[in-house]
Amino acid sequence: MFFRPEDGHGLPHNPFNALIVPRPIAWISTRGAAGVNNLAPYSFFSGAAYVPPQVMFASTGTKEDREGTKDTLGNIRENGVFCVNLVEAARTDAMNATSQTLPSGTSEFDHAGLTAEDCKTIDCPRLADAPASLECRLVDIHRARGAANFVTIGEVTGIHLRDDCLVDGKFDPLTFTPLSRLGYRDYTRVTEQFELTRPDD
Repeated sequence: MFFRPEDGHGLPHNPFNALIVPRPIAWISTRGAAGVNNLAPYSFFSGAAYVPPQVMFASTGTKEDREGTKDTLGNIRENGVFCVNLVEAARTDAMNATSQTLPSGTSEFDHAGLTAEDCKTIDCPRLADAPASLECRLVDIHRARGAANFVTIGEVTGIHLRDDCLVDGKFDPLTFTPLSRLGYRDYTRVTEQFELTRPDD
């Protein structure tokens, strides 16, 4: 099968949504100008650079009470900071609850029964007891093609690692079973790993 996205695919569901898999989920916490904490999952997420450490995520939708964007991006524009929290499988339901479209000014932490703690290097909440949290200062927001598509890049200024996730000096994802996004409404849990040595190592 071959299709041009501009012509449509003719399938019951868009296959593009299932091609970039598995995708890590950035559970992004922010704080609005009025002081309300926000928490929302984004699966268009990745690291962007090692030195200085940077991450990126894409926001691809809008909500009626936020002009042309969502609360997360709106808060980042206001404050210039955000925190990326990793999602463990044990918090799948809570993560899903924070994806609900809530009125601006409503805290998803409260909605999902989660605890927020202040970050150390930025004025922003983080998710208490997350396996890892990356405190980030805004580098840039790039407008991508499309009505409400934005790519945000942040420089990591502080990193929290949960003690039980460190094994023999390494951060071990199998200690918390990361949750990852597949296509459509599908997710997966990371339960095994293997090591490869590069040919030029």
